[in-house]
Amino acid sequence: MFKKFDEREMVSGVNNPKSSVQKGIRNSILENYPAIETYLDTIIPKKGDLKIVKCHEHIEILANSKGEPVFFRHRDGPYMPTLRLLHKYPFILPHMQVDKGAIRFVLSGANIMCPGLTSPGAKMSNLEEGQVATIVAEGKEHALAVGKLVMSTQEILDKNKGIGVENIHYLNDGLWNMKNVK
Repeated sequence: MFKKFDEREMVSGVNNPKSSVQKGIRNSILENYPAIETYLDTIIPKKGDLKIVKCHEHIEILANSKGEPVFFRHRDGPYMPTLRLLHKYPFILPHMQVDKGAIRFVLSGANIMCPGLTSPGAKMSNLEEGQVATIVAEGKEHALAVGKLVMSTQEILDKNKGIGVENIHYLNDGLWNMKNVK
């Protein structure tokens, strides 16, 4: 999604939402990520400068009062945390661990294949199709990517073929390199 994202070309507008819209966004994020409740006021203050960055291809990015991108979504899908936010709060999303051989492919934007999730060195959380997960790598401390499961964990184990997780946002992509919003 963010492989060829260039903020100079892709951003079509930035606006500050009304407090009612901001409250709806906060509730939506809390509903999807209950573990973040105690930190939500730090990430997105109740009454603060939340910015909604509208981009081409129906992408919406939420930036906090400092202008740092913290959440994003595509069309009317769920808000997903950015990698910068996940590096600060790694417990927000469940983890899917890939083996060492998959690291370079994940960092180049490739989807995560089932064999990379079922081999020795890989670990999976018990998740359903469509859930959002953090992609971490064997032997590494921080997250590599944010992905959406194409099939459930059980299906990945049963089939062990094809794409298991769609790579949505990864280190050094356009969203990672995005400057703070003014």
